[in-house]
Amino acid sequence: MDIEQLIDTYSDYLYRIAFIYTKDRLAAEEVVQDVFLNYYHRSEQFKGDASLKTYLVKMTMNRSCDYLRSWKNKKHTMLEFFQGTTKGTEQLYVERELRADITAAVLTLPLKDREVLLLYYYEEMTVFEIADVLEVAVSTVKSRLQRARKKLKPKLQMEVMMDE
Repeated sequence: MDIEQLIDTYSDYLYRIAFIYTKDRLAAEEVVQDVFLNYYHRSEQFKGDASLKTYLVKMTMNRSCDYLRSWKNKKHTMLEFFQGTTKGTEQLYVERELRADITAAVLTLPLKDREVLLLYYYEEMTVFEIADVLEVAVSTVKSRLQRARKKLKPKLQMEVMMDE
């Protein structure tokens, strides 16, 4: 599959994953661009042990985590805090969409909880596949899922009560 087909096939999907991690539209776009660029330059490293989609998802998750640890992200967060933000129409639209009950609740969870929920419910991976992608034990995936569900339940119940 050439790079253009790869981008057409997976870019939207990888963008959503990156956005779940970064919570920033521009950062998610940057992450996805980096993933495709890295794959293009290093495609020979893909051994085919897993599907290409799984490989790209793992790259996206890793790059998103790198972004969250980066100075660029910390600097951006500090600037927003001290300068305040003036939100454009596009940013307001993105935020309005994020207010969907489940998405908003999931985004408040810590990264480890978000990623297992994302992979289990959205990606429809088994706990064994998730353990492989995250490089952790199956029991760790199960406990993270259970903990994430416990944290999510009161948040969703609060949303339901507010809507009534």
